[in-house]
Amino acid sequence: MKNETGVLANMSPEEKRDLLKQLISKKENDQKAGSDSDSESIPDAWYRFDKFPDYNMLMEQAKIFKTLSMDNPYFSPHEGVSDHITRIDGKNFINYSGYNYLGLSGHPEVSAAAKAAVDRYGTSVSASRIVSGEIPLHRDLEAILAEIHGTEDALALVSGYATNVSVISHLFGPNDLLIHDSLIHNSVITGCKLSGARRMTFPHNDWEALDKILEENRHAYQRTLIIIEGVYSMDGDIPDLPRFIAIKQKHKCLLMVDEAHAAGVIGPRGFGSHDHFGIDAADVDIWMGTLSKAFASCGGYICGSRALIENLRYNAAGAILFSVGISPANTAAALTAARILQREPERAERLRARSSLFLQQARMRGLDTGLASGTGVVSIILGDSVLCLKLGQKLYQAGINVHPIMYPAVPESAARLRFFITCNLSEEEVVHTIDTLATELQRLHGKAGRVIAHTESGAVSY
Repeated sequence: MKNETGVLANMSPEEKRDLLKQLISKKENDQKAGSDSDSESIPDAWYRFDKFPDYNMLMEQAKIFKTLSMDNPYFSPHEGVSDHITRIDGKNFINYSGYNYLGLSGHPEVSAAAKAAVDRYGTSVSASRIVSGEIPLHRDLEAILAEIHGTEDALALVSGYATNVSVISHLFGPNDLLIHDSLIHNSVITGCKLSGARRMTFPHNDWEALDKILEENRHAYQRTLIIIEGVYSMDGDIPDLPRFIAIKQKHKCLLMVDEAHAAGVIGPRGFGSHDHFGIDAADVDIWMGTLSKAFASCGGYICGSRALIENLRYNAAGAILFSVGISPANTAAALTAARILQREPERAERLRARSSLFLQQARMRGLDTGLASGTGVVSIILGDSVLCLKLGQKLYQAGINVHPIMYPAVPESAARLRFFITCNLSEEEVVHTIDTLATELQRLHGKAGRVIAHTESGAVSY
């Protein structure tokens, strides 16, 4: 150190400036070299979309289609209304791939109402409702949704998926516990994650397991929300709602029921879970539903107490504050569909009759229908993704439109064809479908009904 100090002391000002320039240059080169080295260590998958794992999975799936000499079964454009009969590529199909449960999408009254709303209000409300995007149809729709669900009030939103995400993430936070069925819809899981609350699951429909989990954990959190579905979207089964109500009351929790596949389908009037079980709707704190199924439109909604709805109406950022209001056409369509649901409960009754016939015919053929219970969702469990693809294509060639649900959307052992049952299906169409399915399965698999048994744990929501 003394030698270095002495050398510097004997340098002229010019020599010191030259040395400083050299040191600065060396430092910049070292930094550049280090930066280059760091860049080279960053994998392609971190900055190139074509290297993202989910994209690579799609490419692998495309290879499977090519190897099996199959067309991609997804994104087939319909050439008309998606009802019990649909038209694709100039050909008519018996349709099981849409959830136009009550046949109200395409209903003359519903279409006329949507057209009239466009003529009066335009194609968009052009703002969030809290600012200037409110139209009278919004409140009319919410009033009838509250009436159907037996609640004090309701709030309609532009997206069913976003409804769960926005509402759950707004109402709950880091000090809270969110506990849901293991087969709950992805939108609920996303909302739970965004809330920052502790998230736990209980085995499918196992209210006793839920009770034990709450015994051990409820005391450690402030607000606790239990979340279930009225009809599960993958298996079509119905939970024992009164049991879950008793547990939520015992542990002083809140209860949320996702009615996406229940509203318009179950209950004597088709009004959903409270109608099906004959319970007081106020025993459930949050009723959630979608407008894209029985209500023949697009969007989501929440029904509940005035306090809940007022909170969401003014404070839920993703639901109201920073989201445009539902378009006039979609609002009018849902409103009119809801009125027809009230007026014609036989539509839901006919749907359930067709579902029961489908199940009866399938089980007579030894087909595995899993947990299906006569709702709008019936799955044929095959336990083999490739077999699902092949059978789905055979049915398509025979004029039956149904889509495969495969790994990783469900476990491989639960790979399936999922059938949406709608009220306009005829008995002849249902019987023909099962006859065709059983025949084609026998040809593909060597023996009709030789499928892997569906486990009690069911399949994850899709």
